[in-house]
Amino acid sequence: MNRLKIREILSRPSQGMPVDVCGWVRSRRESKGIAFIALSDGSCQDTLQLVIPEGSAAFPRLRGCNTGAAVRASGYLRESPGKGQSFEMEVSAMEVFGDADPVTYPLQKKGHTLEFLREIGHLRPRTNTYGAVFRIRNLLARAVHEFFQGRGFVWVHTPIITASDCEGAGDLFSVTTLDHENPPRHEGRIDFSKDFFGARSYLTVSGQLEAEFLSMALGDVYTFGPTFRAENSNTSRHLAEFWMIEPEMAFADLQDDMALAEDFFRFLCRTVAEQGEHELAFLEKQYKTISIAGIRGLGDKPFVRITYTDAVRELGKAAGKFEFPVEWGLDLQSEHERYLTDTVFCGPVIVTDYPRDIKAFYMRLNEDGRTVAAMDVLVPRIGEIMGGSQREERLEVLESRMRAAAISGGSLEWYVDLRRFGSAPHAGFGLGFERLVQYITGMPNIRDVIPCPRAPLSIRF
Repeated sequence: MNRLKIREILSRPSQGMPVDVCGWVRSRRESKGIAFIALSDGSCQDTLQLVIPEGSAAFPRLRGCNTGAAVRASGYLRESPGKGQSFEMEVSAMEVFGDADPVTYPLQKKGHTLEFLREIGHLRPRTNTYGAVFRIRNLLARAVHEFFQGRGFVWVHTPIITASDCEGAGDLFSVTTLDHENPPRHEGRIDFSKDFFGARSYLTVSGQLEAEFLSMALGDVYTFGPTFRAENSNTSRHLAEFWMIEPEMAFADLQDDMALAEDFFRFLCRTVAEQGEHELAFLEKQYKTISIAGIRGLGDKPFVRITYTDAVRELGKAAGKFEFPVEWGLDLQSEHERYLTDTVFCGPVIVTDYPRDIKAFYMRLNEDGRTVAAMDVLVPRIGEIMGGSQREERLEVLESRMRAAAISGGSLEWYVDLRRFGSAPHAGFGLGFERLVQYITGMPNIRDVIPCPRAPLSIRF
């Protein structure tokens, strides 16, 4: 169809020129023989006002132009005398592709709670809120690729089905073709050698381990794809299916890792503040949980760097303010992280060198033998948003860490092999994409930043 998107029309208005638009009716009203339709096509935050005089050939079509209807309108752009828009379209012809019953269409011109909108996930993208959120999501996804491609990283596609549990947490979704009612057994146990892949397999929790061997050949790589956690959590910050961004750099240490993470996050903040201003302005006004100025400030402010040991010492000065204890050897909780970012340093913080026993087996053991070359990037309002480390490149140390963590080398023999053949220092981090979108948009629940959220007992859409 030879049509213009509303974004294009409003960015380069040409008065008096014929225009064709398609979209969905947000609202319709009539006054003094003139009909006014607010039309949205999803291309931007704004709607285009269609003006249809009573004598127009398009006027009879209004009977099928209820809220939610999909229409095509032809006419001419002109300056608008009304408030709230600079231009409007005088319609000369209209076609209705599909009407929406005004009695049963659930998105009427009134406020709807986010909880209600989650129940109609197939329609909620038509609202101002979700239109803004999903355009911001698109902008951030594009910025991810722009950042890494601009630095010479290679985008790699790591597997969704895997035999390994990268984090060692055990919260995995199994993948099987075996008969659930009568699976084959050997010595009393299910015989997974008879399964499709000949071994137990799962949906991946991370593409990191595969990204490591790719970085050992291609240098600097990054993944950006879906990951899965079978964690039975119903919090506002957890999903069972989400997207992860995981860069991995060869010939890099923890200092390189921190520098990349800081540059990356600041780039994302600057980009979204510049290119998503209309959407952010709407969300700021509607929900008052974010500030465009604050996001822009994150793009400019250097990150503070502090060791875990010093962070615990700093938190100890505020004894009695926290629900969870502060003690060397315990992981930092969200309240501790927010105290560091919001009260102590008033900005982003990178905490490094965590105790060995609370971090994953693949993180490089420091010379003190007690800590590992790990980092967590903390930001105001939420705390941790990125986590990474320098990886353990020494064969003997890695094998020792795996034995201590009771991790079998069988399914990870190829991973250990990387330390036998041309091992090199390397480092990387992970950023949950939905956590990022939630942080930037200020949405209170992570289920509101992905089109079809997957969570316990939630698989409808």
